[in-house]
Amino acid sequence: MLGMMMIAVAQAQAADLSLTDVAADRFAALALKCVRQEYPNKLDHVMNGAGEVKSPKDLHPAFYGCFDWHSSVHGHWMLVKLLREHPGMARAAEIRAVLDENLSPDRIAVEVAYLGQGNRRSFERTYGWAWLLKLAAELRTWDDPAAAHWAAALQPLADEWVTRFQAFLPKQTYPIRTGVHPNTAFSLDLALDYARAAKDTRFEALILDRARAWFGRDRLGPLAWEPGGEDFLSPCLEEAALMSRVLSRPSFRRWLTGFLPGLPGGLVPAVVSDRTDPKIVHLDGLNLSRARTLHRLATALGQGDPRSARLKQMADRHARTSLPHLASGSYEGEHWLATFAVRMLSERQGGALSD
Repeated sequence: MLGMMMIAVAQAQAADLSLTDVAADRFAALALKCVRQEYPNKLDHVMNGAGEVKSPKDLHPAFYGCFDWHSSVHGHWMLVKLLREHPGMARAAEIRAVLDENLSPDRIAVEVAYLGQGNRRSFERTYGWAWLLKLAAELRTWDDPAAAHWAAALQPLADEWVTRFQAFLPKQTYPIRTGVHPNTAFSLDLALDYARAAKDTRFEALILDRARAWFGRDRLGPLAWEPGGEDFLSPCLEEAALMSRVLSRPSFRRWLTGFLPGLPGGLVPAVVSDRTDPKIVHLDGLNLSRARTLHRLATALGQGDPRSARLKQMADRHARTSLPHLASGSYEGEHWLATFAVRMLSERQGGALSD
């Protein structure tokens, strides 16, 4: 019954591309279904000895659900985002109960302690780091007493990830230009949200410096090579979306012309041949993340740029291709795709074109 209701809502969502209270409630249902579901589970866990052979919930009492650590984190971000913007949604009380349970000081303390053990330097680097900071940023900027409580509990973990970003970025000689988790531009974009929400000017300056150094001179991005068969991010569009926040509008317009001179022509939604395959279903995420970045680019260029209207049309075409399939009945996609949809729809709804 839940699956059929979700499909109906997703189909309506694909038609109007608006994040209504009803749609928000259905998106939340997908995350609520898995944030307490421990198995199946794909651990990113280096064992230092037999004593570290433990269950996901023992290792990560806050973020043990949704198949893997980072999906659990961004599932929590989605719940916070939806509750914040749709406080009257039917599942509001259930969301608050989950956040009280998982974002408690004792559970977060175990997550922090885990990072202090041996062989944890590259744990969730940098995708999971960035999503945790995105969750922290959402809580920090929400004027709600419960949000302040959850934010305070989460802060020690956020502090740890900021420290790791600050240590890692200066020695990362080359950016990672991939369509999956390690993508550098995607992580910097999320981390920048946190730096600005926390008013951490040192961290913000580091992110902006690295973005300019890695991407500022890029030309002729190989958009025609995309997508790869398991991509859920567009390397070229994620880079462009980040640079739209780094450069002034005139500078960004020039940079984008040099980097993606053919945009918006020639980009079509990815075909997803098997939504039960955990890698192929990534392509639904690609369509949603492309839609988000294309809307970002349209907003950054402004109405005065002739590319803007076409970018918005292309974004909506991508969104409509994959939105009806979020509740496919297959956990391979259901444990994470709703987050990408909510982030895309929120960006689409919030981005107003202006000069």
